Amino acid sequence: MSIQNVEQLKDIHIDVLREIGNIGSGNAASALADLLQCETNIAVPTVRLLDFNDAVKFLGGPENITIGMLVNITGEIHGMMLYIIQRAFASKMTMQLFGTDIADMMNLNDMERSLISEVGNIMAASYINALASLTGMTIDISVPTLTSDMVGAILSVPTIEFAKVGNKVLFIDDSFIIGDSEIKSNMILVPEMQSLETLFEKLGVGV
Repeated sequence: MSIQNVEQLKDIHIDVLREIGNIGSGNAASALADLLQCETNIAVPTVRLLDFNDAVKFLGGPENITIGMLVNITGEIHGMMLYIIQRAFASKMTMQLFGTDIADMMNLNDMERSLISEVGNIMAASYINALASLTGMTIDISVPTLTSDMVGAILSVPTIEFAKVGNKVLFIDDSFIIGDSEIKSNMILVPEMQSLETLFEKLGVGV
């Protein structure tokens, strides 16, 4: 049976995605540690199937100001990743490297945008490299498109893609421990259904 939408995923499929997330998060923690020059650890990520409205609530509500980075996935699988960075995460980055807090999330300066874009590149590449390594597939990603806005506005960008894969989205919740602070980041994965089938077949998981 082919996968028509994400609601058809079984526990075993979620477990596979959780393990990929675990490897990707571990890679990201190591890369962030190199970037920030401080100890960085990661808790086991939580992978959820969430309704669009529940995802908005989980991210602090439609008016919560965040940074969204949209990455297109191409190659042997296709889809998109929307990476959400909350203020606490972004501020930790800038404080660690520049010694300054972010004054205005809606109007990042060039230095802040450059740093957060680099973090977005690190996170996206960590997950995609984990996928490529486990499956042997060739997978490419675009340069992240960075937007500072309310959660409702940021999540409206891939809404059309959400509709194609069902009423729920794959929501990955990460907790990073950077120095003495625990901060969260979130990723929404919107794969093409054929690509998701291909992924599971490569990993020997039936659909």
